[in-house]
Amino acid sequence: MSQRLSKHHGLGNDFLVALVDHLPLDASTKAVEWCDRRTGIGADGLIFGLPSITGDISMRLLNSDGSAAELSGNGLRCFGQAVARSQDANTLELDVETPAGIRHCSVHASADPSTVVATVDMGVVCPGPDPDVDDLMGAVGAPALAVKRWESGDIGNPHVVCEVDDPDAIDLAVAGPAVEAHFAEGVNVHFVTVSGLNELMVRVWERGAGITDACGTGATVAASIFRDWGLVGNKVVVRMPGGDALVDLNGPVTLTGPATHVADLEIPYA
Repeated sequence: MSQRLSKHHGLGNDFLVALVDHLPLDASTKAVEWCDRRTGIGADGLIFGLPSITGDISMRLLNSDGSAAELSGNGLRCFGQAVARSQDANTLELDVETPAGIRHCSVHASADPSTVVATVDMGVVCPGPDPDVDDLMGAVGAPALAVKRWESGDIGNPHVVCEVDDPDAIDLAVAGPAVEAHFAEGVNVHFVTVSGLNELMVRVWERGAGITDACGTGATVAASIFRDWGLVGNKVVVRMPGGDALVDLNGPVTLTGPATHVADLEIPYA
């Protein structure tokens, strides 16, 4: 018995995609096994594509630690590319059922045959969760983190956005889990600064995956919060270690960026 997988990345945030008829009972175990970068294939998450009643297809994402994620902007773009490739399509319009609701994905070919440009509907940015302390930054050592201010947001999954002078000066391996520890259900943590006109620089600590090169939902929440703070406009270029994405906050919130096919694999599945 074997399982076909494809591997993709969105700005360095990489995913394994399996298009299947049903969610395996050992899906979480397989996510941990296959996503391990030393003993497995290696990825930030494992996505299953499943039949859907409410959309064209259903997407279920498991983080590399086996935990479930409600939504991923980069993962959604990679998933759109995987579905397009399965249909031998250069372009595709797709309504994807996710735990966060239906999300539309538009896939378009690029000059690079391994890369598509995808625009995904990100839903509505809502207020996020409250920490279990009154003074979040005081609890995690604000002077060391040099956080000017912070705010939480939710776009189907939870985020904390922290304004700093220099995201590169933050030790993500320390600061990310220190902030996340004060949220009962965990949270994605982003250290952000304005780096140009309608432009943000973001570094990412993802719940269930750790340090990643990019986070599409986080980019969207960061752009929305910084827009509400009056620091950027409605169209924001978000620069992350893996590359740039465009967040459009006019009307329906969308995220546009690349998705790149890395490999197709068929692996034993006992």
